[in-house]
Amino acid sequence: ADEVVAYCTHGVLSGAAAARVDKSELRELVITDSIMSQEAAAATPKIRILTIAPLLAEAIRRIADETSVSSLFD
Repeated sequence: ADEVVAYCTHGVLSGAAAARVDKSELRELVITDSIMSQEAAAATPKIRILTIAPLLAEAIRRIADETSVSSLFD
């Protein structure tokens, strides 16, 4: 492979994990903000954190309105 990008839904990244990612051969690690990240993860250039707040808010709204959430999975 020319480059490797990894994706992780719930990036715990405890201890020295962010430093290990930074020193690794990964081009990028993409995680969500489903859990609070360590400051080291946010400061690591190889780690990109995506917000899922709008998606969760829409799912909660649809559930409260008793409408379908299936289109959120497309």
